[in-house]
Amino acid sequence: MNIDSESRIQIMIKQILDPASRRRRGARLSKMIFAAALLLPICALTACGGRETGSVIVAGSTSVQPYAEILSEDYMRLYPEMIVEVQGGGSAAGITAAESGTAQIGMSSRNLTEAEQDLWSVEIAKDGLAVIINPKNSVASLTVDQIRAIYTAGAINWSEFGGDNAAIHVITREEGSGSRSAFEDLVLGSDFRITPKAIVQDSNGAVRQLVADDPYSIGFISLGLVNIGEKPVKALQLDNVTASRENVINGSYILYRPFLFVAKGEPEGPAKQFIDFVLSPEGQLILSDEGLIPE
Repeated sequence: MNIDSESRIQIMIKQILDPASRRRRGARLSKMIFAAALLLPICALTACGGRETGSVIVAGSTSVQPYAEILSEDYMRLYPEMIVEVQGGGSAAGITAAESGTAQIGMSSRNLTEAEQDLWSVEIAKDGLAVIINPKNSVASLTVDQIRAIYTAGAINWSEFGGDNAAIHVITREEGSGSRSAFEDLVLGSDFRITPKAIVQDSNGAVRQLVADDPYSIGFISLGLVNIGEKPVKALQLDNVTASRENVINGSYILYRPFLFVAKGEPEGPAKQFIDFVLSPEGQLILSDEGLIPE
């Protein structure tokens, strides 16, 4: 077994035993222990070492960003000779960064447009899109048509849906956001536009915070982020179907979108190595444990 292989195993075991890692990863630990055990004989027979050193910039979608950060943390623990820097900015910014070469990997939470098809891309996971309200709001379920009416100002009061007699405060993402693009495609269609009176926010976290603070607001965020935060929010049911990972998988919850990595050309070197890790069983397990639907 070479030194690089031994180092990788030691790092994996150290990660497993680290208290902070235990608290964050929970159920994944037993599977990581199993993976570490398997790695011993595998590395004895194959070239686990010999990897390139270097750095990778990953930029784009703020929906993909928190998951890419978790992946990069685990990746750099396993391969301390590698540096993966994750930046936000939105899907449009990530695609532009990949096209210009500013980032080796762009992140997008929407499908590529026809004009962007020359880019290399891979789907790393799927994510549900949750329409969220404040827990103090008594409304529990809306239809796609009702959500469309709210976001196009066709409905402006919660009493129209059995809630309090109070104005609906519509919150949306900025132009260029993958979450907004996916929401427009899935809910509004090509014939409707989000009301210009909507409050615009530049991240999932900002939308979540506003909804958590305002009893009469409505917004949309990544399903995986619904239960992350100091203050709770409530994901609306869609036609009485709960917004959950399981219901996205079985097809009963229809609001979901792809999480993509994109690049100017076929990834090579450090960028390819990181993408290979994300698509590996270990990387996909991380995404699954964080609430996404792996490939």
